Amino acid sequence: MKKTILATILCVVMLLGVISLGACSNKQANTKEDALSEDTNKKDKATTDETSKDSKSEGTEKTKLTFMGWGNDAEVKTFQAMIDSFEAEYTDVEVEYIVVPNADYMTKLQGMIASGTQPDVFYCNPDYIMQFAMTGNLYNMTDYVANNDLFEAENVWPSALDFYRFDGNNVNVGDIYALPKDVSAFAVVYNKDLFASAGVEAPTKENPWTWDDYLTAAQKLTSGDGDEKIYGSAPYSLESAIWANGADWLDSTYSKITIDDPKFIEALQWCADLRIKHGVVPTGAEEASLSSYDRFMQGKLGMMGVGSWAGADLWSKCDFEWDLMAWPVSPSTGKTAIWYGGSGLAVSPNSENVNLACDLAAYIAFNEDAQRTSYKAGQSVPTLKDMAYGEYMEMDAKPDNKEAFLDILADYGRRATQTFTFSTEWWNDFHSGVAAVLEGEMTAEKYCTSIKDDLQSLLDDSIAQKEAFK
Repeated sequence: MKKTILATILCVVMLLGVISLGACSNKQANTKEDALSEDTNKKDKATTDETSKDSKSEGTEKTKLTFMGWGNDAEVKTFQAMIDSFEAEYTDVEVEYIVVPNADYMTKLQGMIASGTQPDVFYCNPDYIMQFAMTGNLYNMTDYVANNDLFEAENVWPSALDFYRFDGNNVNVGDIYALPKDVSAFAVVYNKDLFASAGVEAPTKENPWTWDDYLTAAQKLTSGDGDEKIYGSAPYSLESAIWANGADWLDSTYSKITIDDPKFIEALQWCADLRIKHGVVPTGAEEASLSSYDRFMQGKLGMMGVGSWAGADLWSKCDFEWDLMAWPVSPSTGKTAIWYGGSGLAVSPNSENVNLACDLAAYIAFNEDAQRTSYKAGQSVPTLKDMAYGEYMEMDAKPDNKEAFLDILADYGRRATQTFTFSTEWWNDFHSGVAAVLEGEMTAEKYCTSIKDDLQSLLDDSIAQKEAFK
């Protein structure tokens, strides 16, 4: 797992150097002053917008925008509906929607940036905000956010906007380089029918479960054998267990690996023991044959982590009653934690129609009709807080406990640790070998102490790569 530091730095510098060619002629992605140079400032833009929306002069060629992303069939259908709605309002604009498989997306995007064909609007994960902002490949949207007519920043989940902030050194603070295409919360979904059969009573917000309660419930839910085997739990979220226990992969400066912390090791071993000691989680081989996600849909799993994007599948595939609950608290700390997520809608600094591109990103992110289309399709929680606490909560559709998602966004959810670093290779390296712990081939303590130095070298590489682009 040990990597050569110099080789890593040179490889990444060469790669990002190629990417930055797509932006070398346009540095306004890093400055507020140039952020609106394409169409002057926002006040002047109002007139431009009205013209673009209302002008229907015959013979006028439509302004074309390209929008690139990924998604399953349901998401693509949802976003196409949003684009259709945008084109109906902005009658002189035509949007080309480019859908790329998730696994191929970054390769495709990097190639387009290098060749000067970067889409006007494109998905950008929080993992890449730092890299792309530092290489000049993201339009600085700070002034647009402050002056636009499509949404009020105060009505957006702070966590959703903070995902795409970067101050030149750290993420989560500073200027805004993308808008949230969605906001995702990751709660625990449970099979209410299996709970009733096993005599398990779900936790409440006032009386949350501890890890011990979760294990007891999972043991009661586990039954049968062979193809009809029912397991109590899917593999447990490492982030939830480790964070709830007061540990993390990195220190508060994001410069030191801390996986040898006894609290980290305890949480990781607890997750592994659900499978290897207690037998309430499918084995690795069983998981490869039938994922916990599909196992739950078939009624053969009691509990699993589920994202707010999975509503459509839960509605259409589950022929049993289900609902959400919060992640259990650590017995050591009495606290719970889990990640929240999402993908951003970024704008190319080289777009010939940068303000319209910003409008498209903002329309998809915050337009009420677009938001309504998304949550009613079971794709997301509204990014607008008033809508989330209003009509979303009142929607006559499962889950009953929609508040479980909102509590994560408003209270105990956290940004994933790896998004705070320039490179995620250290993170990938940790996860490439952790199956040895989860399968019982190695203890958590042995794994964490043996891999720590390798991860630190990779993290040091990441820090050096970041410094090279300052």
